[in-house]
Amino acid sequence: MQNRLLLLCLVLFYSAHSFAERADRDKPIDIDADQAIVDDAKQISTFLGRVVLTQGTMVIKGDKLLVVQDKSGFKHGTAYGQTASFRQKREGLNEYVEGYGERIEYDTHSDTVDFYVQARVKRAQDEVRGEHVIYNSKTEIFQADAKGAATTGAPVRVHAVLYPKAKTAEGADVPVAVEKK
Repeated sequence: MQNRLLLLCLVLFYSAHSFAERADRDKPIDIDADQAIVDDAKQISTFLGRVVLTQGTMVIKGDKLLVVQDKSGFKHGTAYGQTASFRQKREGLNEYVEGYGERIEYDTHSDTVDFYVQARVKRAQDEVRGEHVIYNSKTEIFQADAKGAATTGAPVRVHAVLYPKAKTAEGADVPVAVEKK
């Protein structure tokens, strides 16, 4: 049953017509922090205090950021925080994907963002929650699971809220307006 729910979430959350802002991948990564420790020999940089990583429209914020560069030049960043955050514009739309977690890992090689511990990812009104949520910015596919959740108490489950989309005359999906009370 849980696998069916996960598959349903993936299918409903996937949109072939729009992806994360493609130009972001070609932009430089800019990082602001209170302190930086750069080890060129090991290709590891640590940023501390009110860290903000920006690459085009993508922004990751946290209390600490560890960036490791591999031999091919790809970077893997891990942001930590009471609640670290991620935000990126969707290609061709005035809409953003936002995510939160106590740890966020961004991989420039695979263009994936992993959210850990009370993870939450939102796109428009749709939202997915779990202990681990993976967002692929190339395909805009989300995957959520409860791995890593505390083993005490009630079992942790994945939760998704998916709003219906209205169809335009051309058949494209358009978010349905929902009144807030």
